[in-house]
Amino acid sequence: MHGPYAPYYWRMIVCNGLTPQLLWVKKIRANLLALWLISLVVSLGMWLERFVIVVTSLHRDYLPSSWGMYQPTQWDWAMFIGTIGCFLALLFLFIRFLPMISIFEMRTILPAAEIEE
Repeated sequence: MHGPYAPYYWRMIVCNGLTPQLLWVKKIRANLLALWLISLVVSLGMWLERFVIVVTSLHRDYLPSSWGMYQPTQWDWAMFIGTIGCFLALLFLFIRFLPMISIFEMRTILPAAEIEE
C-alpha cells in the first residue's frame, strides 16, 4: 500500500473495487458501451492484481543484497505480447471451426435447401 509499487496497488483497487460500483446505476447497466468499458477496466485491474502479487513478492528477498526494482526486459514484453497473440489465434480458430450457428439449422432456413430424410 505504501511501498514503491503503491501506484499499481491503488490502480488495482480502483479498477477492481470502485469501477464495478458503477453497476448500481440502472442507466449504466442498460448502456452496452458503458458495460464494455467497465469490463475493460476490470480486466486491466485483474492484470494489475497478478502483477502486484508476482512482482511485489519477488522484489524483496531474504538477502538485502538481492533487493531491487523490477524493470521489464524485451523478453518480458515479448512473452506478454506473445500470450495475447496466442489467445487471439486460438479464439479465431475456435470461431472458425466451431461456429455459433449450426450449418444444419441454416439449411432448414434457406428456401432452396433440400433436406433428405
